[in-house]
Amino acid sequence: MRASIYRNFLFRLHPTTTAKASKITNHTRNIMSESDQSTGFSTPRLVTKKVLAKLQHEGEGAVVRRSIGRSELKFLDPFLMLDDFSVSPPAGFPDHPHRGFETVTYMLQGGITHQDFAGHKGTIHTGDVQWMTAGRGIIHSEMPAGEGEQKGLQLWINLSSQDKMIEPGYQELLSDDIKTAEKDGVEVRIIAGKSMGVQSPVYTRTPTMYLDFTLKPRAQMNQSIPESWNGFVYIIEGEGVFGKPASSPVTAHHVLVLGPGDGLSVWNRSSKPLRFVLIAGQPINEPVVQYGPFVMNTQAEIDQTIEDYHYSKNGFEMAKYWRSQ
Repeated sequence: MRASIYRNFLFRLHPTTTAKASKITNHTRNIMSESDQSTGFSTPRLVTKKVLAKLQHEGEGAVVRRSIGRSELKFLDPFLMLDDFSVSPPAGFPDHPHRGFETVTYMLQGGITHQDFAGHKGTIHTGDVQWMTAGRGIIHSEMPAGEGEQKGLQLWINLSSQDKMIEPGYQELLSDDIKTAEKDGVEVRIIAGKSMGVQSPVYTRTPTMYLDFTLKPRAQMNQSIPESWNGFVYIIEGEGVFGKPASSPVTAHHVLVLGPGDGLSVWNRSSKPLRFVLIAGQPINEPVVQYGPFVMNTQAEIDQTIEDYHYSKNGFEMAKYWRSQ
């Protein structure tokens, strides 16, 4: 959800190089093979960077808090962007294109209706997830599904060069289908990956874990993370101590980049609940050139993408005819 992709973006953006995601399908590989650990780690992960997600306007009248994808944190391989969005009718994110990555939308409040030119249409509500693979090209819209404020998180996950031109895909994961676990004042929704011995059935092309934790006051937790993966935390509400007991508490709307290690420990020493998402993924380690909603490996591929979009070809054939309802 970048402002530049909604109004004449091709004439206003300059190519930028960023760092180095897709369909939930049985043809993809298991996103998490390492076993959970209930206590302690050989190398605990510490917080190496803290960024406050500041409010900015996006789409048509929407407001987002962007953490990954801003100047202080342009990327975290394989993650390209994280927006904490808020939108109320008639604002929204009207028809716009993507190529070369995935978008994962997780609703925190209300609902969003998705439509795309491949014929997919659906509304996700509080606790639901939409996992969309742009692949070789998609044009879609994301508009509020009810009155009042609709809130959620949208994550952009990069695709490797071998997957960037696959066919687009779209799947919804309803709240009731997301596995949960609870122990000692800690509850987790396991969107992707494994926690407390519970494995999500979700598969991704770019191996990824996505866990939504809520800690009651005075609760503490440990979560294993594959050592080779990059990871971060985004705090939705409350405040917590992350990484080591002596650290200062961090409050809502901060993203915390995690250093190397095999797991993360968190303490809620406040009198209110702490809620955050822990997201980690296997780095792709490929060059990435980004031009607004298009993410490829070379400038030549970006130039070709712009041409494909303008002339409705090579994956954008429907762009000439399709408009969302």
